[in-house]
Amino acid sequence: MRGRIRQRREADENGPLTLAIDIGGTGLKASVLDRDGGMIAAPARIATPHPALPERVLDDLRQLAAGLPPFDRISAGFPGVVRHGRIMTAPHLGTDWHGFDLAAALEKALGKPARVLNDADVQGLGVVSGHGLECVLTLGTGLGSALFQDGVLGPHLELSQHPIRKKKTYDAYLGDAALQAKGRKRWNRRVARAIEIVRRLVNFDILYLGGGNARKLRLDLPPDIRIVDNSAGITGGIRLWDERHDPHFAPARPARPAVVAEPSR
Repeated sequence: MRGRIRQRREADENGPLTLAIDIGGTGLKASVLDRDGGMIAAPARIATPHPALPERVLDDLRQLAAGLPPFDRISAGFPGVVRHGRIMTAPHLGTDWHGFDLAAALEKALGKPARVLNDADVQGLGVVSGHGLECVLTLGTGLGSALFQDGVLGPHLELSQHPIRKKKTYDAYLGDAALQAKGRKRWNRRVARAIEIVRRLVNFDILYLGGGNARKLRLDLPPDIRIVDNSAGITGGIRLWDERHDPHFAPARPARPAVVAEPSR
């Protein structure tokens, strides 16, 4: 009991405390962040279950949370398209996620308010400077991407599912399966080729390279390209609660009916 009271006092002093979750194709990671985004506990990690059904992933996230300090709210990054907390695509986790309201499910499972974004968006929130057009690419099970203008998250660009070469998507061309099949040297050449394509596509001021496989890069990078620590996939979770990002979590508005012009008489 004394330890729990001490944890709660620390939470009051450093809070609100945020349970930050990074859901990946190979691993589930989580930690608790103070008000400035610093971890107050070492990250906990377990392998992503396969098949990665929503109920199984939620059960594992409950276990992760149970071993961490108390928290007041939840942030989660998910490897796919996310809108208003609902999963639209999950290329590496299966079709059972389509339409799944992950934010609501986390709130029910863990009893705290939750916000969910694409995992590359979350990593970007943890590293961008807030100046100019900043692009994030994450190299892991697949490829993640995000764009920011002066620190404001733009509409999600799911570059991973776009073809890059000979009908291969960025995921197939640069993901972990390609790294294992082609080896580091050829994979590095592929990354270099993709960087130049993305440069022409978005004309970024700064490009950040993150994800678990970024540490395997052996490229001479210019000053406008930087490799960032993969821990940003967790620490970026604190920014989901910034007021400037509230529109990404507002309830979805119903589509306006199309206005059809009456034929002239």
